[in-house]
Parts: sequence; C-alpha cells; structure tokens
Amino acid sequence: MLRISQELVDKIVAHARADHPDEACGVVAGPVGSDRPERFIPMVNAERSPTFYRFDSLEQLRLWREMDDRDEEPVIIYHSHTSTEAYPSRTDISYASEPNAHYVLVSTRDEDRVEFRSFRILDGVVTEEEVTVAE
Repeated sequence: MLRISQELVDKIVAHARADHPDEACGVVAGPVGSDRPERFIPMVNAERSPTFYRFDSLEQLRLWREMDDRDEEPVIIYHSHTSTEAYPSRTDISYASEPNAHYVLVSTRDEDRVEFRSFRILDGVVTEEEVTVAE
C-alpha cells in the first residue's frame, strides 16, 4: 500500500497536467528504508513525447547521487499517460528497475477527472496497490 500526502498527490497531478500533451515524469524521495514519500522532484522528460518518457541520464545521475548523500531513496517513481489509462505499458514494465519503488501513473486523458494509481513492478510482474491519501 502507498501512503501519500494530499500535497504530494496534488504536485504530481499538477506536473502531469502542466507537461501535457507530453508525458511528465519524476521522483518522490524519502528516507532509506522508510517507505515514506517526502521530497517531490519533477524531472525532465528527455524524450519530450506524448507516448514515452525517459529521465535525462545526467539529471538522473545527479539525483541518485544527491539521494545517496541525503540517505534517501526513490520511494515513488511517477509518470503520466496522456491518452491512455493509468496502467504500466510494456515499455514501463521493462524499464522498471527499482524493486522497492511505488510506480505511480497519472492519466491526463480527461481534464475533468484525476486518474492516479500505484503499482509495484518486480521482475516484470505488475501488482496494483491501494493508495491511501493523508491530509
């Protein structure tokens, strides 16, 4: 189960809507071993694509080093889908490389509805999990 604050949900959704029609992507870091998402880090979609995302490799390297220095890890790795449901694609599944991360997807296909879902992806197996939003 993913426990997340309303403030972080709002930031992720706002980033997804701001980058539409391209996919948005980013990380929410938290203390190592805590499973507590705390620090919102929007990333640049190096692909600038409505159907695919990729972190800029230098930006990602800097962020992972920064998280190491701060004793953090990526608790959430998020991205948006612009015209499909919030469910991991085959490409998303193949690129999922953080076994402890919650993979959050937001669909921006309907501007009047928020589609916010979380998944665990381990060895190619996708498991949807409950999302609990705290005030």
